[in-house]
Amino acid sequence: MISDRMAEILALLHRRDRSHTAVASAAALGVDSIAASLAVSGSASELVWCSGDLSVRFEDAQFTLGEGPGPDALRSGELVAAPDLARIRPDRWPVLAQTLEGLPVRAVFCLPLGLGAIRVGVLTALRRSSGPMSEQQATDALALSAVLTAFFLGGDGRLLDSWAPAESPRVLQRAVVRQATGMISVQLDVPLPEALLRLRASAYSSGRPINDVAHDVVARRLRFHVDMNGPNPPGNPRG
Repeated sequence: MISDRMAEILALLHRRDRSHTAVASAAALGVDSIAASLAVSGSASELVWCSGDLSVRFEDAQFTLGEGPGPDALRSGELVAAPDLARIRPDRWPVLAQTLEGLPVRAVFCLPLGLGAIRVGVLTALRRSSGPMSEQQATDALALSAVLTAFFLGGDGRLLDSWAPAESPRVLQRAVVRQATGMISVQLDVPLPEALLRLRASAYSSGRPINDVAHDVVARRLRFHVDMNGPNPPGNPRG
């Protein structure tokens, strides 16, 4: 049975402005940050709801690298829990583990948002200290994921402005990544999935957020070439 606190939060989610319910949800689940991301092209994600910068940075890292508990939960349709990231085997998320060294995240819990084979996104909860969720917290997390699934499957995802807090600059900005991916696909004459991999590789190698690199591509400050491993500024051809 869900807690009274979570029941109140679920009721608030039915209101027009839900942007401030993320902080309350994180507190109810005993975590430091929480986020919901919608699936894009079956794997990439669009961050639509979060409680703070920690979630934004973690989701950016997963989105850039294409690996982590979130992508695993989306692919498998099952809960992916890492109550102690220090105990995760090195080969599970090898690149993400290196990236997360600068983030104060010690535990992560990712619940798929979906119904059967239909998966619309992932709910991610982060904690700065290690340890599993309590039985009550796990029950509340499942209830929250079920309600979010119902909203997004019901078409409420079209009203994304009612979820995203105005102070979260990266929320709802993945559209520029899709636009940049299309441009890279044309520049390199490769399929979209390969173009996205090239964009991700460029972001990772440069140590920049993928949104920032995508903005440079769209603004034509960066251009990808077939004979290159990464982008090149216009006017500086190589090879």
